[in-house]
Amino acid sequence: MSSVMQFFRNVRSEMRKVSWPRRKELTSYTITVISTVVLLALFFAGVDFIISYFMRFIIGN
Repeated sequence: MSSVMQFFRNVRSEMRKVSWPRRKELTSYTITVISTVVLLALFFAGVDFIISYFMRFIIGN
């Protein structure tokens, strides 16, 4: 039981050392992540569409 308590003490100590982002940084990071996800989703959807088109053309359906 004491090792569990020591673990949580260590976690608490380490969490105090964390440099948390400011609101402006967090907003910037969030916009960057969402933009990247949307662009990659569009890219892969386009690639999927192109591959599907050519597969339908090759197969003849």
